[in-house]
Amino acid sequence: MSSAVSRVSAANSSDALAHFEQLLQFETDCWDVHHALTNHRKDFVLLDVRGDEAFAKGHIEQAISLPHSKLNSKNLENYSADTLFVVYCAGPHCNATEKAAIRLAKLNRPVKKMIGGITGWLDEGFTLISNEE
Repeated sequence: MSSAVSRVSAANSSDALAHFEQLLQFETDCWDVHHALTNHRKDFVLLDVRGDEAFAKGHIEQAISLPHSKLNSKNLENYSADTLFVVYCAGPHCNATEKAAIRLAKLNRPVKKMIGGITGWLDEGFTLISNEE
């Protein structure tokens, strides 16, 4: 008797390797972003793609607020064409990262999604900063 987990066979190793390596071309996680930020290895631009109000209430230090609806060539003109953008939003229940990533990809800009967003960041025990008094 098989479980729901094993009822469908796992992919062969070469397919699994290709799949998981490919995922890392599209995604990064909170821990890797935090490590880069705190060890002066930030070779990307961290974009908070939520609305201005959400950003003001709390965001990741060093993040730039650029709501996904405002991503356009004009707002990116100060960044070189090869700048890697890492986008995040509220968390797994929010699809603003996908909307932002689509816009950036259509503008031929390198992009990765920080999985987990603010929810994942806080789950890892990392802190946010606020613009509110």
